[in-house]
Amino acid sequence: MLTFAAAVFFLIITPGPGVLSTAGVGAAFGAAAGTRYVTGLFIGTNLVCLAIVSGLTAVLFADERLRTLLFFASIAYLAWLAFRIAFAGSKLAFIERSKPPGIAGGIMLQAINPKAYAVNTALFTGFGFWPSSLATEIFLKFLIVNAIWIPIHFAWLWLGISLQRMNLPHHIQRAINMAMAASMMLVVLLAAWAQS
Repeated sequence: MLTFAAAVFFLIITPGPGVLSTAGVGAAFGAAAGTRYVTGLFIGTNLVCLAIVSGLTAVLFADERLRTLLFFASIAYLAWLAFRIAFAGSKLAFIERSKPPGIAGGIMLQAINPKAYAVNTALFTGFGFWPSSLATEIFLKFLIVNAIWIPIHFAWLWLGISLQRMNLPHHIQRAINMAMAASMMLVVLLAAWAQS
């Protein structure tokens, strides 16, 4: 169980679309909007987990055409997000929008987030630790994943809010935007590599 918890921590804390966009929403819109967005991400990630555990993703991804379409749609969206972050200029608000994405935006991001599917598939189909009852193991995995997921996302939200409050020089803000975009593109490339 400790190995599973360690895997959850390291797989979730690494920069991906969810945590990067959480920091961006925090920087651009503050704590209240960020909390609503994290709530959407939370619902979305648990829906992804349910889809994996129930076998729905296996059924959907069995169709090569649908899998390819969803893969390229998510890669295109994440590459677009990375582009927007990289070229946000010197303004440290990783996401340029007129209004915050909210709960629905968080759910939708997780629905197309390849990292969410890859991480949760690895976590829920591997790392067995309760051989006597699969149902108990799945229940415990949900508890552990969420107990680690929630504070990590709120830490990223706090990071985004804190960076905005620092009023950093423009060249530092630009460098942070570029690092965030590079991290996002790394996730995109890893997802593409895993698909091939």
